[in-house]
Amino acid sequence: MNFLKLIRFQNLLMLALMQLVFHFLFFKNQTDLILALANWQFILLVIATVSIAAGGYVINNIMDQETDAFSKPKDVIVGKHISEGMAYNIYAALNIIGVGIGFYLSNIIEKPSFAAVFIVVAATLYIYATNLKQNLLVGNIIVSLLVAFSIVIVGIFDLYPATYDGNREQMGLIFSILLDYALFAFIINFIREIVKDIEDMDGDYNSGMSTLPIIIGKERTSKVVFALTFIPIALLIFYVNTNLSEIQWVMYYALLFVLAPLLYFLIKIWSAKSKKEFNHLSLILKLVMLFGILSIVVITLNMKGNA
Repeated sequence: MNFLKLIRFQNLLMLALMQLVFHFLFFKNQTDLILALANWQFILLVIATVSIAAGGYVINNIMDQETDAFSKPKDVIVGKHISEGMAYNIYAALNIIGVGIGFYLSNIIEKPSFAAVFIVVAATLYIYATNLKQNLLVGNIIVSLLVAFSIVIVGIFDLYPATYDGNREQMGLIFSILLDYALFAFIINFIREIVKDIEDMDGDYNSGMSTLPIIIGKERTSKVVFALTFIPIALLIFYVNTNLSEIQWVMYYALLFVLAPLLYFLIKIWSAKSKKEFNHLSLILKLVMLFGILSIVVITLNMKGNA
C-alpha cells in the first residue's frame, strides 16, 4: 500500500488508461488503419511510460519530504514508511525499466533515435523535482506538458512509423485528434497544478518555494484560475459546435460529463477558501480530464454504430 502511494497509483492508472483507450478502442476501430506496434508491443510502451512517470513521482516524493511533512503529514511515505535509500533504488529501477523498454521499442519500429524521448522525459522529471518546481509557473507548465506528451507519444510510436504517402492524409487526421486531446489535457492539468499550489501553499512557503499563490496570494490566484477556466470552456464549446454538433450522443456526453463539471468548478473556485475546498476542486478537474479522455470511447462507439 505504501508503495502504491509512493508512485501515485491512481494517477498512473489514468495515464495508462488514456494510452490504452486510444490504441485498443480508437485506432483499432479505424478502417484499414496500419499501426506500427502490435498489441503486446503497445502494452510495453504503456509500461515504459508508466514506469518513467512513476519514477518522477518517487523523486518528487523524495524531494518533497519537508513540504509534505508540514502540509499533508498523513501522506508522507519517504522517511516514514520507506527509507530514502530504498526510495532512490526504486526510482533508479523504474527509470531503467522505462528507458530500457524505450530502447527496445525504438529499435522494433526502426527508429532508434526515438529512444532519446524516454531519456529526455526521465531527465526532465528529475530536473523538475530538484529545481524547476520551485520557480514561478515553470514547474506547472513542465508537468502539464509531460501529461500532454503521454498522449502524443502514442502517435509517435504507433502512427508515425507506419505512415507513408498512401495513408498520410488518414494518419494526419488521426494525429490531429490526438493533438486536440493532448491540448485539452495540458490546459486542464495546468489549471489543476495551480489549484494544488493553492492547496499546498503553507508547506511550499515553509520550503522557500515561489509558487503563484505565494507570490500574489491565495485569493488573487483563485481569481486567476477563475479566468483561466474560461479557456477550456470556450474551446470545448467551440469544438463541440464545430465537430460534434451532428453526433448527438457525443455532444450530450461532452456537455454533461465535461462542460457541466467545468462550469461547477468555475462557480466554486470564485469563493473557495479552505484547503478542503481546493482539494475537492482538484478532484473535479481530475474527473474532467478522465471524462474528457473517455469521450474518445463514445466517439468510437458512435462511429461503429453508424458504420
